[in-house]
Amino acid sequence: MGQEPVSELVQRASHQLTELVRGELQLAQAEMKEKGRRYGRGGGLFGGAGVVGFLMLQAGVASAIAGISVVWPVWAAALIVTGVLGVIAAVLAARGRRQFGRAAPPAPAAALENLKADVAEIKESAHR
Repeated sequence: MGQEPVSELVQRASHQLTELVRGELQLAQAEMKEKGRRYGRGGGLFGGAGVVGFLMLQAGVASAIAGISVVWPVWAAALIVTGVLGVIAAVLAARGRRQFGRAAPPAPAAALENLKADVAEIKESAHR
């Protein structure tokens, strides 16, 4: 009647499925490589922007010193700008420390409590 044995059909289907999975994996691998290249370029551009931004801040500090030095001596202008930057750094450090304090302890306390409750419930159900 021209019908193939079931074993051949299963073998052919298995082979086709394997080839399909391989093809999909190769496609996924190629896609991830391209995305990785784009992420790499984006990260490099962000890094460059950070360097230029840092240079911009340095130029702003120098400009502030130059502006204040019109009224006071250069050493006093530099001292004033240094003091202002020190106060800003101290405020940022204090706020950062407070955030770290709120994050401690590093263990997920709520999740651990839920897990303990789940284990206790399972043990209790097993004893019934």
